[in-house]
This record gives sequence, C-alpha cells and structure tokens, in this order.
Amino acid sequence: MLIAIIGENCVGKSTLANKINETVGAKIYSGKDYLRLEKNPAMALEKFKEILKDAVAGENIIYLITEKEHVSFLPEGTFKIVLTAELEVIKERFKERMRGNLPIPVEKMLEAKHGAYDNLECHLKLDADYNVEDVLKALNLK
Repeated sequence: MLIAIIGENCVGKSTLANKINETVGAKIYSGKDYLRLEKNPAMALEKFKEILKDAVAGENIIYLITEKEHVSFLPEGTFKIVLTAELEVIKERFKERMRGNLPIPVEKMLEAKHGAYDNLECHLKLDADYNVEDVLKALNLK
C-alpha cells in the first residue's frame, strides 16, 4: 500500500505517518529522501518512482510531501491524504522548530505557500482535529 500524506510545513505529516505506521509497519520517505538511492539525481528519482509504483500493490510505504511538484511522483492507486492547519498554527509550530525565532522571510514563505493543497484531489482531507481511528478505517485497516 502506498500512502501519501501531503501538506504544508508543520501541519503534522510526520505525526500522522508515525501513528499510521504503528498499524501498517511502513517504510517512511519524506521530501527528497529518494536522492539517497543513487548518486545521479535523475536516476534516483526514476528508481524512487518505481519503488512507489511497486508499493501500490506491495510493500507499505508512506511518502510525506511538502513540495507541490512531488505530488506528480505518485502513481495511480496511491491513497492520498491532505493534512491542513490554520496559518497561525503553522507559524507557531515552525517558530518552535526554529527555537523560538521566526524570521520574516520564513514567515512570508509560509504565508505564500498557505492553502497550496486546498483544492488537491485526495481520498481524505484532514485538519488538526482528525481521529487516527477514522484514518485507519478509511485505509481499510480497522
């Protein structure tokens, strides 16, 4: 099974992936982790796309996506979850990640990217109040 958890920075993708992983025992990839597969970036991407394609009906993989162009890596049959959060929540979480300081350029970047996945076609759209049991049911795991 291939599960893509898609969303902006600091919306809780890793937290959700870890909760799902407790049930499915998946390998988790994030962002550009695929670059570790090969020295040549183009070859690494092709290898990664094959891994994702094979996972649709095979090994459990969870792929965390923040960059919009990475959505295009997903093969047909991927279970797509879009995770959202209010802009102020994202800013506060990012600020914590940066040890209490949110530089203006980072804040502007977060504002510019906010809502980027609002209209993405997906199987499940979640906000911060999701129930992991409902997610597992949607994945046919409960």
